[in-house]
Amino acid sequence: MADVHNKEVRSFNMSRIRSKDTKPELLVRKRLFSLGFRYRLHDKSFPGKPDIILPKYRTVIFINGCFWHGHEGCRYFVIPKSRTEWWTAKIGKTTINDRKVTEQIRLTGWQVLIVWECELKKNLVEKTIENLASFIKVSINN
Repeated sequence: MADVHNKEVRSFNMSRIRSKDTKPELLVRKRLFSLGFRYRLHDKSFPGKPDIILPKYRTVIFINGCFWHGHEGCRYFVIPKSRTEWWTAKIGKTTINDRKVTEQIRLTGWQVLIVWECELKKNLVEKTIENLASFIKVSINN
């Protein structure tokens, strides 16, 4: 099945997709900061340039979009009906890369936490941030 948009419309749509400072990322950063956590952002010295780096806790956080990172079993992860093979391959490569990056960081003794976009919906965000803060604080005691 061909793309439903022409090349110019598709290009415009794709140009609007951010790789950093996304709404979910800003939401997590704001909440963590309000809880007293201090962090660095997108440090290139780490594999995969994590969204949030908490040096004090030796923890990195990736905030993943459910579609782009292939969140299995999530209602927001639906392969498009057009160019299905291409999208499947693209998202498959992303998930493989995510696993490699996570393993590389863990091998250096750092904790890796992943927050999914669907976990930041209005009815879940408070519980997600609460759990995230608990995981981070536990890491300093280990």
